[in-house]
Amino acid sequence: MSLTADRVSWRVRDKLVVDGVDVSVATGSTVGLLGPNGSGKSSLLRLLAGLRATSSGVVRLDDLDVAAISRRRLARRLAVVDQDAATDQDPTVRDVVDLGRLPHRPAWAPMSARDREVVESSAATTGVVDLLERRYSTLSGGERQRVQIARALAQEPSELLLDEPTNHLDIRHQLELLELVAAADTTTVMALHDLNLAATYCQELVVLRGGRVHVAGPPAAVLTPEVIAEVYEVEATVVLEDGRPNIKFGRPIGQVAAPVRTGPRPPG
Repeated sequence: MSLTADRVSWRVRDKLVVDGVDVSVATGSTVGLLGPNGSGKSSLLRLLAGLRATSSGVVRLDDLDVAAISRRRLARRLAVVDQDAATDQDPTVRDVVDLGRLPHRPAWAPMSARDREVVESSAATTGVVDLLERRYSTLSGGERQRVQIARALAQEPSELLLDEPTNHLDIRHQLELLELVAAADTTTVMALHDLNLAATYCQELVVLRGGRVHVAGPPAAVLTPEVIAEVYEVEATVVLEDGRPNIKFGRPIGQVAAPVRTGPRPPG
């Protein structure tokens, strides 16, 4: 296994946000973290990335405790793309992508020819070459996400972790971004909201509810009407297409259907 969480918990004051979670991410696979708002997806992703210390349990990267790996060494291996990478600076896109090379450069050393080659390759892969001299602040949401993935790929990671990468993107840009991630030669973990996108792009899913793993497994085994009702409290119809679930949502469970309005009865 590439990345594992063993009985991992994370507490904020008296609230247990992540509660005894076990996750195993196989090398080369794409795993989706699902669950309603507040279920612990983003918190678990940060624990897997070593960005937060666990309250109990261990996150391991190839059997090494992530907490024992230096930040520099970890960044050479694992890259993270957040929901919204805000900055109070005004860098160019090239400046942002260049950040991906920091773990590979000696302190204060200039960019090497190899560094520049990797940056150009990452920009080309993500389709942001024409944006490199633009200010990051002038970009659209979709462009910023592609730039952040370019920065992550410039780290040359083996593991890529993304927190709701399709947020605020229209459907075309969602699909373009996920196709880009699918083509990356990495082990990938993504926190997602869209169940149909998760079913399409992930080999394994982990569904969280109240900070705990509710169910985990392949999309066809996990995304059933029963699980969707239990976790999301909505009705759903699920049809398998080429072995992958296609989900059509109904009403929230317990919601009374609105009365059908009828117009005035025609005269006569």
